[in-house]
Amino acid sequence: MKRREFLHRSVLTGAAALPVYTFSSAAAFKPVQAQSANDRLGIALIGCGGQGTGDIKSAARVGDVVAVADADLGHAENVKKIFDGKPAVYQDYRKLLENKDVDVVIQATPDHWHTKINIDALRAGKDVYGEKPFSLTIAEGQQLCKVVKETGRVFQTGTQQRSGKEFQTAVELVRNGRIGKLKRVLVALPYYNTSGGPFLPGEAVPAKLDWELYQGQAPVHPYIPQRTHRIFRWWYEYAGGIMTDWGNHHIDIAHWGMDVETTGPLTVEARGIFPNEGKPDCFNTPDRFFSAMKYPGGLELFFYVTLAEKPKFGDTTTHQETGKEQFDWLFGKDCPQDVHDNKRNGIMFIGDKGRVFVNRGGLFGKPVEELKENPLPDSIDGKPRWRVKPSGDHIKNFFDCVRSREEPVAPARIEHRSVTACHLTNISIRLGGRKLQWDSVKESIIGDTEADAMLRREQRKPYGISD
Repeated sequence: MKRREFLHRSVLTGAAALPVYTFSSAAAFKPVQAQSANDRLGIALIGCGGQGTGDIKSAARVGDVVAVADADLGHAENVKKIFDGKPAVYQDYRKLLENKDVDVVIQATPDHWHTKINIDALRAGKDVYGEKPFSLTIAEGQQLCKVVKETGRVFQTGTQQRSGKEFQTAVELVRNGRIGKLKRVLVALPYYNTSGGPFLPGEAVPAKLDWELYQGQAPVHPYIPQRTHRIFRWWYEYAGGIMTDWGNHHIDIAHWGMDVETTGPLTVEARGIFPNEGKPDCFNTPDRFFSAMKYPGGLELFFYVTLAEKPKFGDTTTHQETGKEQFDWLFGKDCPQDVHDNKRNGIMFIGDKGRVFVNRGGLFGKPVEELKENPLPDSIDGKPRWRVKPSGDHIKNFFDCVRSREEPVAPARIEHRSVTACHLTNISIRLGGRKLQWDSVKESIIGDTEADAMLRREQRKPYGISD
């Protein structure tokens, strides 16, 4: 039996068969039979930069890398070498999707390509592991969620913190009442300076880069290297800056602990500092911001850049000073002292009986210290305690779900809501700090047609996303 027939045969037989799961919140995933030990998935990588290369190396543990694609053909060829020259190489991902040996796609392109490639791959019958941020706009996220549901394919977002033990423990502590009633959540990001520019075109397009394809749905611009690899995210044309990059990770954990994964904020009011002040040919996303969000039940979330953590990235060698007047304007006179006291990027859950802080450096707080002597019980008040879905390896969780057809730990329906809070922050900032009223059921901004129009962006033909 050919591999694809084997994988997509819906008849489940014998002890080797794994069950098919359905979810009330999503369409049933299309059934697929468990693989034999000698039958491995065919995996393709679209977007062969640093993140994609790391993803595909991890994925190669459980499948065969059969194809790679990148608008920068040099990147694709580099990944081919890693796998002894075996994968087929493409510059146009659409040709890769025609490859019948591809069962699973890992997508790790710049943000403006995420949704279209994910949708095209799902419609081509592939299961998809898509890197964060989940979408370029809220409207794109809505489209992707719709297609995941329609196709019944497995989709995992690359928000790998969901599979980190420290983040899972933090969420379990909060959801099981170890800090009392949750009152406030702080979500702090590091300060990456984006004051670079102006960058004037003058270099020829590299021979192996298809600049037209790379730009895709984004507006046409002359080539400059600063619009590509790694630092593309500081341009609004291709991304959403730091708040959708790191923000998608941290807001996701915050929403998880707050038990608002499938809803969202009631209001968003944000301010941001644009270091280049709108000058042409410069990075154009804000690098410092403060966003105050209100959620049902009086719960507050403060989303911001902590000025105490200043990593170097890309062309950055120094950071701008944030003067007192600028600082006071950014954070506002009503900003809680908790925000000013926190000097680390991460997520702080504050309850009426304690607090827990978590980031990639660890898990902190008195409830954490007490766990050894007072572990979470199996039941609380006679009911089973709330638990996170088990996952200690994000890529492996995805491939386990490809086989079982279960929903992975970072599905579209949840990650869309996480990045929505980030997009709303961007919209408020770009409207000069306007307070937005958000209807999380209709997924629309209430009473503000200008802001609501910013839920989507114009897409350059022929690279638009079809319904």
